[in-house]
Amino acid sequence: MTTTVRKLTFKEYLAYDDGTDARYELVDGELVEMPPESDRNNLISLYLLSQFLKFVPIQFIRHKDTELVVAGNRTRVRLPDFMILTQELLEAIALKRATITTDMPSPALVVEVVSPGKVNEDRDYRYKRSEYAARGIPEYWIVDPEKARITLLILVDGLYEESIFQGTDLITFVTFPTLDLTAAQVLTAGQV
Repeated sequence: MTTTVRKLTFKEYLAYDDGTDARYELVDGELVEMPPESDRNNLISLYLLSQFLKFVPIQFIRHKDTELVVAGNRTRVRLPDFMILTQELLEAIALKRATITTDMPSPALVVEVVSPGKVNEDRDYRYKRSEYAARGIPEYWIVDPEKARITLLILVDGLYEESIFQGTDLITFVTFPTLDLTAAQVLTAGQV
């Protein structure tokens, strides 16, 4: 016996409300519940927020709850941990739902903090990597506390070129060259 699950359209996703505080990504028409972040991942994300506030006005920063529409077999909606908007994107999203649609410019930077488990690792390293490249996002960081490394991806001719930073490696940022951080500073943020 075959069971079929009705696929949601993007419009149905935008209107979806199950009466809970659950957060969902839309992947090829299916809702994928995003579990709460670990405290460690939250602290890393907050640390990055505190560092970027030194260089970027707050209105350009998005943290956790701004949706990003990317291409897939059907529309996909991702919930990045952290984003930096461009001026054009800030103007396009102003006074609207916090959803960056395909007709809007791409963010300047997207950061994902990898949660434990193969499913989460595949999502951040494989699927989002190709989706963000196709979306034209110039810089994508994968912060991986479990592997104790930061993968910095820079878009070159439609594909990401990667650099990996660990320990006391000073991260060389392309979009924010004056940002002085080591991998260890980011990965141990908030630890006692």
